[in-house]
Order: sequence, then structure tokens, then C-alpha cells
Amino acid sequence: MCYAKPLNMRTMYLKLTILFLGLFINISYAVDKKSHLEPPEIIKNPAKTVDHPVESRKFTGISSLAVSQEGRFWTVWYTGPTPAEDANNYVVLATSSDKGETWDEVLAIDPDGSGPVRAFDPEVWMAPDGKLWVFWAQQVQPARSTSCGVWAMNCSNPNSGNPEWSVPVRVTDGVMMCKPVILSSGEWALPVSFWHLWEESAKIVVSNDTGKTWDVRGGVNVPREVRNHDEHMIVERKDGSLWMLVRTLYGIGESFSYDSGYSWTPLVPSKIQHPAARFFISRLNSGNLLLVKHGPVDMKIQRSHLFAFISKDDGYSWSDGLLIDERPGVSYPDGQQFSDGMIYITYDFSRTKDQNILMTSFSEEDITGSSSRKILEVYQRRRVISRGGVK
Repeated sequence: MCYAKPLNMRTMYLKLTILFLGLFINISYAVDKKSHLEPPEIIKNPAKTVDHPVESRKFTGISSLAVSQEGRFWTVWYTGPTPAEDANNYVVLATSSDKGETWDEVLAIDPDGSGPVRAFDPEVWMAPDGKLWVFWAQQVQPARSTSCGVWAMNCSNPNSGNPEWSVPVRVTDGVMMCKPVILSSGEWALPVSFWHLWEESAKIVVSNDTGKTWDVRGGVNVPREVRNHDEHMIVERKDGSLWMLVRTLYGIGESFSYDSGYSWTPLVPSKIQHPAARFFISRLNSGNLLLVKHGPVDMKIQRSHLFAFISKDDGYSWSDGLLIDERPGVSYPDGQQFSDGMIYITYDFSRTKDQNILMTSFSEEDITGSSSRKILEVYQRRRVISRGGVK
């Protein structure tokens, strides 16, 4: 007859320790997996706080800009105390009452400080009802999971430097870092990338009640072998079709919808040449299209030489470009045209070294009548919104 040997006290304590440690890790992991679903902390005047001082920042980039009906400027970007896109990232919101000459950081959006949840890829947008919306993503690792979610809050008095904000809400799965678009039906459409899906990842998410509720309508399938981060933008053409431009590994792909976004044609390479980076396209007050991208329309270059172009025929052809910034390391344009016709564009430069968030301005006529003098004027209008942690 065989008898099991009795456990000595040391072995028993060791096994119990391993058991409790495993249980603790599993509980912690479960909490971490759900923590991105919790509303983030909204920190006022972050530059004056212990946890979010400007001088501690080692990464600054990915900006967005909006202008209120009375001319107050708003900009968002994300940053962090480590030189990377990681769990330390949080979003900063700044405002200017003097057309971008000076800026005040008024809010930071931070889910949980040093992690595991990051806030990133923000977008600021003036809705047609006069409300200012701030969107951002919250995520825990791994990147391609439903841990990504689009969050939003808004205010009804964006002409104030200290408006009252709504409670942050999670709008949908995914990430959105490009401007919403208003369809001719009056519906609001968000270009949301569902990172956790391999099929039809470049989605259109629609609201027919001015942002109270949102529903996924359709999506474009980006083949795995060319898929990057999507970062798509949507334009409604004058014939009522929707034109989606998608960031891919080869540059920009395009797809069309003829049923308001429910179904889309297969993605094919666009004639617009570009590196794997965000671009910006928008309908102007004149009805023409604005495109801001790296290099000439028919030339693929690296992340340098941001140009602005005009199309008078819904994107079938483009004007010569107006050079905005020639430096290597400029990227991710976003902006808005004001009611007086001026176009304001923000972009970043050298995210971990110079850490610049920049803004410049020009008119549609500056683009179509581009000259060396106009380029100099755009350069002279360039303003630094933030230098991150660089003194």
C-alpha cells in the first residue's frame, strides 16, 4: 500500500502563495480589462497639477482644431510623460480667444494616470447646432481588441473659455480621429475604425438625433495585406454618393457608397498618392473640396512638405498646391474653415523632440493663386500652440 507523503509547511505555504497570487493576477486582469469602460477623470487646468505639468511631457502630437461661431479657437492633442504611444497617454484641450496668438490649457482627459488605460486620438468638432464636441479613444492592450472605444463629451457654450461640459459617454467601439461629416439627410456620420475587426473595419457610425444615439451603418473592407490604421474620412459628393478615403500601407485607398453608407464598393488605390499617414479633406463654404496632404497630389513622399489643394469638381482633379510646412516630421493635419472664409489648419511636428502642436491659416484664394509670396504669408501666420515638455 502506498501513502502520500505529507506536505511540509514550507511547501504548503508556497503552494498557497502561488494560488493566491494567481487569483490576484486574474482579478487584477479582469479589472484592467473593464477599466477602459469607466469614464475618465476630467482635470481642470492640467498644467498646474502635479500629475500633468507641461514640463513632464515627453510625447506630444496628433492634434485637432475647431472654431466656435463667435471665433473662439479650440485644439486637442494627446501627450504623456514617456516618449511613446503607451498607457501613460492622456488628452489635452486648449483654447484661444485671440485667433491663436495665445493658448490656455483648460482640461486634461486621463482615464487612470500611468495606466493600464490610455486616452488618445482625440478630435474636436463644431456641430451644426452650435455645440462643441470632443471625441477621444480609450484603450487597454492589446491594440486589436474591443478595448478600443470612442468617447465623447460636448458643451453648448463654446464661446466661453470655461464652458460646462456634459458627462463623458462611450459612443461606440473603435477609434475615431478624423472629422465627422453632416450628410444631406441631416444625419451626423462618424468615421470610426474598428481595430478589433479584420473585415469591414473602416466603419460609418451614424446619428439621426443630433448625437443622442449612434448606430453602425456599414463599413469598408480593408484587405489585411494593406491594412494600416484606417484613419478614414468621408465626403458626400454632389451626386449624393459617399466617397471614403482610407489610410493604407500603400498610401490612400478609396471606396464609394450609393446607399447612404449601408454598402460600399471594394477598396482600390486612390489616384491621390500619400505615405501611410493621416490626411485631411473637407467641403468648403464655396462647395469646393479642400485636401491637405504630404507632397503633390500625384507624388508619394515621406512625412514632410504639407500642401493644401482645391478641387472644383468633387475630387476628380486638383489645383496646384500651397506649401504649408516643408520640414521632415510634420504630420497629421486637421482643421476647419471659419464663416469669413479663412481656413485654419493644425498639425504636429517632431512628436518626441520638438513636440510642436502648430496652427496656420490661409484662404481658398491663397491656394488657387499660390505663389512664393503666399507661401511666405502662410509661414508668417504659423503659430505654436504647444511645445510639450520642451522649454
